[in-house]
Amino acid sequence: MTVNDDSFTNWKNREEIAESMIPMIGKLHREQDVTILLHSRSLVNKSVVSILKTHRFARQIAGAELSVTETMPFLRALTALDLGPSQIDIGMLAATHRADDRGLTMAEFTAEAVAGATGANKIDRREPRDVVLYGFGRIGRLVARLLIEKAGSGNGLRLRAVVVRGGGERDLVKRASLLRRDSVHGQFQGTITVDEENSTILANGNAVRVIYADDPTQVDYTAYGIKDAILIDNTGKWRDREGLSTHLRPGIDKVVLTAPGKGDVPNIVHGVNHDTIKPDERILSCASCTTNAIVPPLKAMADEYGVLRGHVETVHSFTNDQNLLDNYHKSERRGRSAPLNMVITETGAASAVSKALPDLKARITGSSVRVPVPDVSIAILNLQLARETTREDVLDHLREVSLTSPLKRQIDFISAPDAVSSDFIGSRHASIVDAGALKVEDDNAILYLWYDNEFGYSCQVVRVVQHVSGVEYPTYPAPEA
Repeated sequence: MTVNDDSFTNWKNREEIAESMIPMIGKLHREQDVTILLHSRSLVNKSVVSILKTHRFARQIAGAELSVTETMPFLRALTALDLGPSQIDIGMLAATHRADDRGLTMAEFTAEAVAGATGANKIDRREPRDVVLYGFGRIGRLVARLLIEKAGSGNGLRLRAVVVRGGGERDLVKRASLLRRDSVHGQFQGTITVDEENSTILANGNAVRVIYADDPTQVDYTAYGIKDAILIDNTGKWRDREGLSTHLRPGIDKVVLTAPGKGDVPNIVHGVNHDTIKPDERILSCASCTTNAIVPPLKAMADEYGVLRGHVETVHSFTNDQNLLDNYHKSERRGRSAPLNMVITETGAASAVSKALPDLKARITGSSVRVPVPDVSIAILNLQLARETTREDVLDHLREVSLTSPLKRQIDFISAPDAVSSDFIGSRHASIVDAGALKVEDDNAILYLWYDNEFGYSCQVVRVVQHVSGVEYPTYPAPEA
């Protein structure tokens, strides 16, 4: 048999194993509210090829390709356990078992590693929590996709309604079409039908009522059977407590803003300061996409090396706030054609760092250039550290943070030498460290951080909503502090 034959046979064997994983992963998710992860990447509703590619990606960050032959025994062991709602990372199970020298079988090791999610330790399955989207633009539709995707078990978050201003004839059909097809993020994964008579979009069995209103005070959500809901305002029209409080109508319990909050509105970056949210806080902000991109790696660097000062330069994709062609705009330069120009503009991300990292005393400055791409941006974080280090040490640290730390859902790591912006469309991380571009000299480190400013940010928003709603289930094995 030739090498080519060996490789093909090996591939077909791994395909067969991945295929047999799918019903196990699906059953755990539907019946027990268990989400199977691989190095923080969900395997729920993934294809055979996607499962194999996710395993192969481990080579980029862990140094060696992870095979389904290694992870399948752990998945099989999980199906034999009485598991409660949780997230279980079979990539981490395989890695920690490999480092364990006690001679435990995979089944014994697995049972011990996830003991917090079994038997008397199980947490109760949560009642579905209603969610309302106020606005249905770029972020609103991506958050809708994520909420619908995560509704598989019937528990957790349930998208009940979208509030928009009336748009005229066939408004509902047009909005459903924008949810179904996206020029950047591709087709919706599932089926969408429209019930115009009841003003409802049916997406993968989820009935989403479309409510038409010009102002928050016009809506009584209890009239639609909505109660104790979390409302996500993705219009950015109101950003202070007074304005956002107008959303606290009958049926709405909390308001989450998908833009930087002003005044005393808490700015939350999931993974960094989400645990500071007070239980009785009814209004909060998820900050900006750029703040979410820079704060987690900034924290990772500050914790390990100390940071004396820093500057962030964002090269940012254009947004709806800019003009397609030159026209009047209230902001400087943003009136110039977005698809034709690089546009110098401001960013509030640097000043927002202090809200998410109040213990960081370093002065962080920032500026931004909008460029003619529709999605994915890069933040160049230039830091003066409190001690000298080496490029290899920083790479090892950030690689380990992306694999095992509490920030592993926020920070990704890539070493591909030819990576470009479009490679990160659809990334679910807040930012991705580009290993090849990293520069370190003595006490100076320059990090290049890619981020999908639409989808990655939307994932961070959903994580915050999961946290405040009580449906953010624990992860096993627990990340290293």
